[in-house]
Amino acid sequence: MIILGSKSPRRKQLLLECGFEFIVKHFEVDESFPETLKQQEVPLYLSQKKAELYPDSLNDVLLICADTIVCLDEMTINKPADYQEAFTMLKLLSGRMHEVYTGITLRKGNEYRSFYERTEVYFKPLTDHEIKEYITHFNPYDKAGGYGIQDWIGYIGVEKIVGCYYNVMGLPISRLYKELLEFYPESVKSVQHS
Repeated sequence: MIILGSKSPRRKQLLLECGFEFIVKHFEVDESFPETLKQQEVPLYLSQKKAELYPDSLNDVLLICADTIVCLDEMTINKPADYQEAFTMLKLLSGRMHEVYTGITLRKGNEYRSFYERTEVYFKPLTDHEIKEYITHFNPYDKAGGYGIQDWIGYIGVEKIVGCYYNVMGLPISRLYKELLEFYPESVKSVQHS
């Protein structure tokens, strides 16, 4: 059995579309982290923290925990708390390249495997009108960086990416599949093809 320890609808969607059978069990974890961590270390640290603090027994169960962050230069951009914060974030990303890091921790019993994926995202310059339209008509508040690449803003605003597209959605599914084959090959036997 596989447990996805995340409330992200995009991670759930990607696992479903890849054919995995799993259940979702979200649990709250304090997402603070030491400020001394390098950018790529932050999502790794948080995914490991989530896996370690999972409250139930994991005998014969595989747990998948993940965390995604957006980085612009030396700045880490989290989820926006309100409209103004979302607007400020998208103004910062406008016309620039930023990096998206997703850290994943797999846990089976007391065995752990952690890794991260990095993707570069290049935005065209966005007008204030485009940013306001996106914030008003979509939901930027549950997304690192205040946007979803699979949303309207991604269609009209992203000029190119270097790396895994699905990583920007929050789950680098190809890398995850490869790591599962090595860490717990039984988990991929349950993949259903319709």
